[in-house]
Amino acid sequence: MFTLTDVSKSFGNRTLFEDLRLTINRTDRLGLVGPNGAGKSTLFKLILGQEEADSGLITRQRGATVGFLPQESAPAGEETVLELATSHHHGDEWQVADGTAVAKAKRILKGLSFRETDFDRPARTLSGGWVMRTHLARLLVQEPDLLMLDEPTNHLDLETLIWFQEYLRTYPGGIVLISHDREFLNRLVTGILELRSSRLWTYAGNYDTFLEQREAHQEQQAAAFKNQQKEIGKLMDFVNRFRAKASTATRAQAKLKQIERMDRIDAPESAAAIVDFAFPQPVQSGHRVITLRQIHFAYGEHSIYRGIDFETTRGERTVFVGPNGAGKSTLLKLLAGVLTPQAGEVDLGPKAQVGYYSQYRTEMLRPERTVIEEALDTPARVTELYVRSLLGCFLFRDDDVFKKVSVLSGGEKSRLALVKILLNPPNLLLMDEPTTHLDMASIDALVAALTEFTGTLLFISHDVYFIRALATKVLHVNAGQLTPYAGDYDYYLEKTKSASARVALTAQLTNGRPTERVIAVGREEAGRPNQKERRQQAADSRKVIADQKKRVGTLESFISSLEKRQLALTAELELPETYTKARRVNEINQELKQVSRDLEAKSTEWESASHKLSEMEAAVVA
Repeated sequence: MFTLTDVSKSFGNRTLFEDLRLTINRTDRLGLVGPNGAGKSTLFKLILGQEEADSGLITRQRGATVGFLPQESAPAGEETVLELATSHHHGDEWQVADGTAVAKAKRILKGLSFRETDFDRPARTLSGGWVMRTHLARLLVQEPDLLMLDEPTNHLDLETLIWFQEYLRTYPGGIVLISHDREFLNRLVTGILELRSSRLWTYAGNYDTFLEQREAHQEQQAAAFKNQQKEIGKLMDFVNRFRAKASTATRAQAKLKQIERMDRIDAPESAAAIVDFAFPQPVQSGHRVITLRQIHFAYGEHSIYRGIDFETTRGERTVFVGPNGAGKSTLLKLLAGVLTPQAGEVDLGPKAQVGYYSQYRTEMLRPERTVIEEALDTPARVTELYVRSLLGCFLFRDDDVFKKVSVLSGGEKSRLALVKILLNPPNLLLMDEPTTHLDMASIDALVAALTEFTGTLLFISHDVYFIRALATKVLHVNAGQLTPYAGDYDYYLEKTKSASARVALTAQLTNGRPTERVIAVGREEAGRPNQKERRQQAADSRKVIADQKKRVGTLESFISSLEKRQLALTAELELPETYTKARRVNEINQELKQVSRDLEAKSTEWESASHKLSEMEAAVVA
């Protein structure tokens, strides 16, 4: 549908890309990724004809239709939600389509979580996020040959996101999308376009495959660069030693020309800046951080919780999962003190300090200050350079730091609030969807900060990558019931036998109960077991514990053998004679890398298995 040939685009003396080549076909499903400022949105504008290239050719197949969803600020006026969803935009006027589109629009609007009572509301009365959903519905009703979507999931809750993701999987046209959501990209795309260093790199496969391919490519480039630099070094040594002598000057000159004729290999560069901050850490709390006892909470007549108990201890990192409307955000707000229960007790542990972050909570910011002034207003002992570097990770670069808070968008305010929390963190951090409005590099920066965080973290997220990177426990919230899982997100997936990592975030488990409750069978409400059943249950418990002990032992043996191998390889690498065999050095480095990965994975597995064993043994004693 589109062909870009040798396209170049610059702003001032900054080259966004040069000699870019790209073909987009009707069946393509492409994710466009790259560092912030690499030119992703500009490339979209060139394809859409909203901007012109400095040079090169962009051709569009005759009759091909294109639909575009911008990241922010789509228009809305007096037309109703349904009228906007069934309309075509020509110039400055909305032209309503014929009645055949209405049924399709209603079905799509419902999929995007609109209620029928919303259909006749004027679009201008909606919040920005719901206006974007209406425009998204309009595009899906029109069904253009090519859909171009810029961060389409920013304004969607999790259940709507899953509906949208599945809808796009059977979309009859081509799709090119910019997204920071790795799971979304993995489920949808069959190719990745990466804008980096003024070039466009293309990869087949989904986002995870792209990461593997890029790492392999960078390793090859690093080896080739190193070899070429070694060769150049040897040639230059000869030139420097012999060009002063008349008898060898000609040969030295020839070597110099040999260097000049070389097709230079670029130095390898990291795809994204590595986050290497020593983040400020909070004062240590007591072991018990916060406890809820017999909490009752309702919004008017609508009861959410009836007598729930919950406790968290120092260092836990728990993700709350469960269906929309089940009470995850309400629970977080009760813990934060933002909501007050109608009955029950919220007991904060000794030295516990609560900090609550949500994408909407930016009241802490002073509108008259600049971004840098607001960030520097912290008790943390940090330099301005440090603060500017951290702001850069969260998309405030160069002159952005001198913007007044009053002119920032909602997303920018959220990011600034996040920086302020990271500069002066509480020891109990409560976060509701912290990755909204962040690009991938910023999500990695946040993961780096929270991995280092020594306090306690309770959070809600629909970003599976973020959850997997951080959560050590899972709490399933549904219909007023809290079901804890004493393991990471993959442990939760295994226990709930979930088909999809994303769908499991909103799963409604049977009666809100986990499937692994073998130990507590004797305390179920179905009635008291007889003596024979109790003996059987005790035997089952002993067997389960024995199996778990065996698993922990096996993992310990495996870890021990990996550690021995790591020591042996390191010792071999320290021997001078090893370096006479270049191939062996490479083999050792490759094996060391694999052993380190295996060690990390098995150690995490062992921690989870040991923790589970302790809980099983404690449950039997109880």
